[in-house]
Amino acid sequence: MRRILALLLLAVWLSPAAAVEPHEVLDDPVLEARARALSQDLRCLVCQNQSIDDSNAPLAQDLRVLVRERLAAGDSDDQVMAFVTDRYGDYVLLRPPVQDNTYALWFAPAAVLVIGAVVAAFVLSRGRVRPEPDPLTANERQRVDALLAAERERDGR
Repeated sequence: MRRILALLLLAVWLSPAAAVEPHEVLDDPVLEARARALSQDLRCLVCQNQSIDDSNAPLAQDLRVLVRERLAAGDSDDQVMAFVTDRYGDYVLLRPPVQDNTYALWFAPAAVLVIGAVVAAFVLSRGRVRPEPDPLTANERQRVDALLAAERERDGR
């Protein structure tokens, strides 16, 4: 049982590393480190919630190769990111920039939280104020007293 657990843990631990295939790795370790860093910031357009560094999708592989080609050609990190975003748009970035067309993405969660807190405070504050019950009329008071007296007699008090 321990061996199976150890194999499963090893498989989970190594699974992200398996995305970058050996033939993609650059000979220069500095360029390869830059490529890996850039790949972790780019979204796999097939998987959508994974970086291209973690994805085994063919499009992610193509993007990894493209990034490495651009770095090998002498592009800076910013030039590589600009090239990729010009080609695929800001959607390819796992952390899109804060700009006019992404305000809802960045600020909507906070706005929803604030609106929810205001609504909750309003609802809770209204629940604390209880209106005074209408006093019983004389006829209603006599009926209640009669019912209570009948209940006491029945219980033998």
